[in-house]
Amino acid sequence: MMRTHMSAYMNHLKEEKRLSYNSITSYERDLNLFLHYLERQGIAEVCDVQRSHLSRYMLELKEQGRKTATISRHLVSLKAFFLYLTLNGIIPGDPTLHIASPKQEKKTPNVITEATTNALLDTPKTCNPSGKRDKAMLELLYATGIRVSELVALNVEHLNLQLGFIQCLGSQMKERIVPIGKPARTALTDYLDEGRDQLITDRDSQSAMFLNHLGTRMTRQGFWKMIKKYAREAQIEDEITPHTLRHSVAAHLLDNGADVRTVQELLGHSDISTTLKYSQLSRGRLKEQYISAHPRA
Repeated sequence: MMRTHMSAYMNHLKEEKRLSYNSITSYERDLNLFLHYLERQGIAEVCDVQRSHLSRYMLELKEQGRKTATISRHLVSLKAFFLYLTLNGIIPGDPTLHIASPKQEKKTPNVITEATTNALLDTPKTCNPSGKRDKAMLELLYATGIRVSELVALNVEHLNLQLGFIQCLGSQMKERIVPIGKPARTALTDYLDEGRDQLITDRDSQSAMFLNHLGTRMTRQGFWKMIKKYAREAQIEDEITPHTLRHSVAAHLLDNGADVRTVQELLGHSDISTTLKYSQLSRGRLKEQYISAHPRA
């Protein structure tokens, strides 16, 4: 019965909330883990779940060595699920109501320098279709700061090279128009003219912008492996992930005088406090440079 309610909730997220595939998958993964925990406790009905079960589950996650951010995400997933059950009259009250999220450690975004970024972007060899694709993906990611999930979800019709922008479908299905600069446009033109056609296997149905060696849409995992490979080839010692480039775009824009609101809109941040993290990072760098350079600092 409990899994029946979960299936209905997943359908609610897809059909009514219109969440992205990745968001739904994340909720489903978190809830499955909790349901496995309840099954081990001998609890089969959602109406039997008490606050104490949830508290013990949070403690178990902590004892497993899960990070604070991961535990907080699990709790968000559970709160949303039990709110849905309460609002639909499936349970009489919400057992998650007075459970507080664990205190998050303030983490500085992982940012690489402009020189390191350029070294990474210049690494792909564009003498073959996959090299042209990789160059285009890296240039586009850095040009726009879009999420890797948004990058791999792009279709050819989402790109307007003549006017220089892409249509990007972000979280909660929110669409935004993101401009792209000349290096990204050049790399994309090269890939579309002389690379993509050689990767296509199904010309009738394949609209994906970026294709893997099988001729199907590039995945997040595939791109993650690709960026790690080029970081090694460029002998970059910093830890680099696809999100590192997104962080770096924000920091570099603010370092070079961009307005915080503009960066917020460009990156699709729903909360400006997210963007302000990079503004604080820029101020920190300014202070470091001042201390190292000013004769009376």
